[in-house]
Amino acid sequence: MTSLNSHGIRFAFGTLTVIPVRVTRWDRAAARAGMLCAPLAGLAVGALAAVPGSLLLLSGSGPLLAAVVSAAVPAALTRGLHLDGLADTADGLGSGKPAEDALRIMKQSDIGPFGVITLLFTLLAQVAVLQQLYAQSWRQGAAAAVVAGVVARLALTLASRDGVPAARPEGLGAAVAGTVPVRGAVAVALVTVAACVGAGALLGGYGALRYGLAALAALAVAQLLLRHCVRRFGGVTGDVFGALAETAATVTLVGLALG
Repeated sequence: MTSLNSHGIRFAFGTLTVIPVRVTRWDRAAARAGMLCAPLAGLAVGALAAVPGSLLLLSGSGPLLAAVVSAAVPAALTRGLHLDGLADTADGLGSGKPAEDALRIMKQSDIGPFGVITLLFTLLAQVAVLQQLYAQSWRQGAAAAVVAGVVARLALTLASRDGVPAARPEGLGAAVAGTVPVRGAVAVALVTVAACVGAGALLGGYGALRYGLAALAALAVAQLLLRHCVRRFGGVTGDVFGALAETAATVTLVGLALG
């Protein structure tokens, strides 16, 4: 079990980040452990996004620059794959074509108009919210960046649960689809949301409530997107996973900007 957990952490960091981790197992058991550990990879990405943003703000920069950096770091740490997946999924859904044709559109290297528009407004929303929160304090901005990273990867854990099929026989979607037991996914979700509530509580006021509701709202929207993609494409792909992560991160941030 200890060995499998180690391989799972390697799988999570090796597939969801560019952090140099050697992945030595690619079987279903390692994929299951890896997707259960996905929020840990999100924690690392969020922390690495929060640190430079906070340091810039404390060094005298404006909140906008801090927000841009905190939004750019996760993109760099994933080689832009999640953003690329979001754009490809938007093109596939926006095409209105049957599943086979939509999947072929998603596999093309270029980005269509739906993808460009979705990327533009998603990044604008992320930067706008982070700027608002950094303007309040570096703690608010940093906490938001960390929690958004964690919730984004938790959405991937839930998308890997039993009963969610893969749309293609190859790729990341096929490697992880249906690997996570429902009970395991629920347990990880409960622990992760509780951690988000705890992070909000450290900020005082209604922080615990805000962070808990933001995380739950993000997961709900991600599940709606997941259901729509499964219905349209016949299952999940690596692009769909990227879209789910970016959607969950953005909804989390927007939720934290409210109230």
